[in-house]
Amino acid sequence: MKLSLKEMLRVSIFAALMVVGAYIKIPFPFLPVTLQGFFCAFAGILLGARLGLMSQLVYILMGLIGLPVFSNGGGVTYVLNPSFGYIIGFALAAYIIGLLSEKIGTGTLRNTLISLYSGLFVIYLIGLGYAYAISLVYLGKPNTAFVSMTIVPYLLKDMILFTLAGVVVKSTSELIRHQMISKA
Repeated sequence: MKLSLKEMLRVSIFAALMVVGAYIKIPFPFLPVTLQGFFCAFAGILLGARLGLMSQLVYILMGLIGLPVFSNGGGVTYVLNPSFGYIIGFALAAYIIGLLSEKIGTGTLRNTLISLYSGLFVIYLIGLGYAYAISLVYLGKPNTAFVSMTIVPYLLKDMILFTLAGVVVKSTSELIRHQMISKA
């Protein structure tokens, strides 16, 4: 699959925004509150399925090769971190958000939120499943406290941020969409 220079720049910008989102941290029990989900949502909506996914994969690869781009560092051993499932979820969410926004459009706030919340569901499904599996492997039993403490406050925060992303996209959708998707 060949990418144009314009597409490579877009992918790079959103990978960089994920790094920035990881470092904007608000201390919170269990996991820091970051803006990665917010930037993942924008990647899916603005870049579409293919480029949105690529931006997240570039971000993941940067972290796995050792660059400290994740909220708590980087390196291949980061896959053993219970929060790594959320990072995997970002990639699939960007793809799902992009795919749905391409199919149903972002012309209405309702359609935009359907795309965004579908991606949010994917992030939490994979993130919580991964955290549960890692705690089961390391502790020999699932860490239900981690799972239950991460879902309510973080889901509420992410729902607010994804709704905000939807409102921003809806209010600027024509301008942004034409600038980001237009062919050179």
